[in-house]
Amino acid sequence: MDPFIIVHEKCTFIDQQVLKLQEAPDMVPVGELPRHILLSADRYLTGRTIPGSRCSIMGIYSIYQNKGAKNKGAVAIRNAYVRVLGIEVDVDPLAKGLTMISDQEEQQFLEMSRNPNLYEIFANNIKKAIACLLFGGSKKILPDGLKLRGDINVLLLGDPGTAKSQLLKFVEKVAPVAVYTSGKGSSAAGLTASVQRDPTTREFYLEGGAMVLADGGVVCIDEFDKMRDEDRVAIHEAMEQQTISIAKAGITTILNSRTSVLAAANPIFGRYDDMKTPGENIDFQTTILSRFDMIFIVKDDHDEIRDRNIAKHVMNIHMNRAVTEQNAIGEISIEKMKKYISYCKAYTMAFFSMLNYRKCAPRLSPEAAEKLSSHFVAIRKQVQQVEQQTNERSSIPITVRQLEAIIRITESLAKMRLRPVAGEEEVDEAIRLFLASTMDAVGQGQATRQELVQEVAKIEADLRQRLAIGWSTSYNTLTREFVNGKGYSAHALARALVVMERRDTIQMRNQRSIIYRSGV
Repeated sequence: MDPFIIVHEKCTFIDQQVLKLQEAPDMVPVGELPRHILLSADRYLTGRTIPGSRCSIMGIYSIYQNKGAKNKGAVAIRNAYVRVLGIEVDVDPLAKGLTMISDQEEQQFLEMSRNPNLYEIFANNIKKAIACLLFGGSKKILPDGLKLRGDINVLLLGDPGTAKSQLLKFVEKVAPVAVYTSGKGSSAAGLTASVQRDPTTREFYLEGGAMVLADGGVVCIDEFDKMRDEDRVAIHEAMEQQTISIAKAGITTILNSRTSVLAAANPIFGRYDDMKTPGENIDFQTTILSRFDMIFIVKDDHDEIRDRNIAKHVMNIHMNRAVTEQNAIGEISIEKMKKYISYCKAYTMAFFSMLNYRKCAPRLSPEAAEKLSSHFVAIRKQVQQVEQQTNERSSIPITVRQLEAIIRITESLAKMRLRPVAGEEEVDEAIRLFLASTMDAVGQGQATRQELVQEVAKIEADLRQRLAIGWSTSYNTLTREFVNGKGYSAHALARALVVMERRDTIQMRNQRSIIYRSGV
């Protein structure tokens, strides 16, 4: 028998799997693409990992010849791969960083957690909210298996030139695991996961996107409003359930995406218009807005002292002068902050027997829970009053998700100081942050809106007298009579026409140039 003829009946078959190992996003230098190498695993090493998981590989560096049609003329070209001898999967990427912290650093972090002014170091409300996002709340698994997320999502919505992108870049540097992406350059597959075909075996395989690669960290999405609607819908599941379900090309699986989302966006008209309602300024559906725990309206207000300081700072930079730095009290370096965030999150999540650290997942005290529930009822009542005054539903919904958001903010404030129980002090600050962010966005333009409501009511009464049922007139005629003649604002006239159209009192015809009185 020819020894080079393979007899399949007498062969021993073993499992074999080809993997692609890619650099972690937080390890890739700026401006470079992540490098990758093929892995060849067999026997008991197959099926040990899923796409997006972080792992350490031990193996033999080898080469192979690609026999594809493209390399027919290149006889001497070989491709590199690693023959796997061992795989260590990081169950928690932050727990691995915990073992790299020395005893001296751990003692420093424990002293930092006892500092009463630790939270005040993070400056204004937006930076404090981002600090809460970096530390995160406590993940909960209910007895029936339902999982409640502990990660916090923050949306920065405002005028151009208000340093939103700089905050996102800073978070990318400070967060232990972070991925930065732009809304216009991101597709649904790039954010979640894509299905690729192996050129050699012609089989389909999964490649994780930004939300999967940043598992356990932060995803920074700039220009969030420039994303296509179908791409933005793809991250709905990832933001609330923290999983990504894939059912493509015969592959059906669920990937973990336990990430916090920090997004920056601009209003519809580029700048925020105080004379318009939040719904007219924000071009997002309520389904995506309800998934953000805090929504900040960032305005470029005119302040002479602040403008002068900014101009002085910018001129010093462009004239190569030494920028005078003001040392803040208790300032923390980026490296130390990064390690402290890793320590707090790993300290909280380290419950494996091989780590001698106690689990510290903050929970609400009974007094704090009672205070939080009563405040939530008051907040809902306040939103109801705003909706009754404006005669329309709020574009930024206040639902049970927002109650869970305040709970997560409270837990993150306790985690910042390594406290096992969140008390009334943390609840007060969490409510203050929520009122300064989301509730402030809900009530934007409320002072001018009450005047607008009164003006709209007067225009509506005049329009009912001006137009009899069955009569019609042009929009230009009404503008001359009401704006130029009676002194009403054009915005109030347009608002009154929209309200009357919703009530079926009038009909807008001929591309909204003719107003027809159709009802009472």
